[in-house]
Amino acid sequence: MRIWIVIVIAACLIGYAGFQAEAIILGPRLAVDSPASGLSTSTSLVAIRGTAGNISYLTLNGEKVFTDENGNWEEEVLLSYGYNVFTVEAKDRFGRSVAKTLQIIYK
Repeated sequence: MRIWIVIVIAACLIGYAGFQAEAIILGPRLAVDSPASGLSTSTSLVAIRGTAGNISYLTLNGEKVFTDENGNWEEEVLLSYGYNVFTVEAKDRFGRSVAKTLQIIYK
């Protein structure tokens, strides 16, 4: 009976370690939900929204952006007339990064 208890505890510990290692192995996750890249708009103020996971730092064109407890983020930006490019970059605690580029045209 003792051997079975040890085996069950060892299996639980290995499963938990694998679950926790997923964040380390996969690195940062980043998604820009809205607006879609290539948007053409007549409104000068646009809200850029998305989600991020496994991150320690998130920026929009080099400016820090904060996430809520679920990893959701939102930042309002003022567009310049014409072509606008925004880069969202997420970094994890190991220095790995992922970036998404968003292009918006303001008419």
